[in-house]
Amino acid sequence: MIKGSKNGITVYLDKDISFEELLDCISEKFKSASKFFNNANMAISFDGRELSTEEEKKILDVISNVSELNIVCVLDENNSIKEVYENAVKKAMESVNVVEHKTQCMFYKGTLRSGQVFEADGSVVILGDVNPGGKVIAKGSVIVLGSLKGNIFAGVDGNENAFVVALEMNPMQIKIGDIIARSSDTGAKISKGKNKVKVIEPKIAYVYDQNIYIEDLEQNALDDICVD
Repeated sequence: MIKGSKNGITVYLDKDISFEELLDCISEKFKSASKFFNNANMAISFDGRELSTEEEKKILDVISNVSELNIVCVLDENNSIKEVYENAVKKAMESVNVVEHKTQCMFYKGTLRSGQVFEADGSVVILGDVNPGGKVIAKGSVIVLGSLKGNIFAGVDGNENAFVVALEMNPMQIKIGDIIARSSDTGAKISKGKNKVKVIEPKIAYVYDQNIYIEDLEQNALDDICVD
């Protein structure tokens, strides 16, 4: 069963059937709903059955193959993290929707590891992490729905109105247009106490007065963004 919400969809999985049978059911369900999704950008979560990383990947591949749904994030059952991700995805996709009207927007699903480079003629959404040594080069803006610890070159054609968004912002280097910045103190923090919990702090980097500023991803920061 697929249940929608304002932040995405939840897929309720039958725990009593084989995984191969489950994949067939998911394929049939999403194939019949393909026109309904119509290239929508959504977060997805799974309920009712424990999934390994490999099983989750196979399900996502099936959904991608049979439907026009763009999955921007997979949410887990951790309510505090889930809430932050939902808010971050919502704000990030609001930014993407603005950019898509002005320039081409590409999606990349996976982790960019050391030595890997992804180039885009427009803006790009990375559905995963950018590890140290990984690099994204884009003529438009870059949104990382994951951890940013590598290098981001946005607005490489000189567009200083480009911006960079990440759920965890701790890059080796960010370059927007011709402006370069290195980040040292931004990113995820660990709360004090016996049970340490990783707190996701989505942030946005943009150019103002020939400097790159990194701020929390909030509406007042988005209001200052100019999109050509």
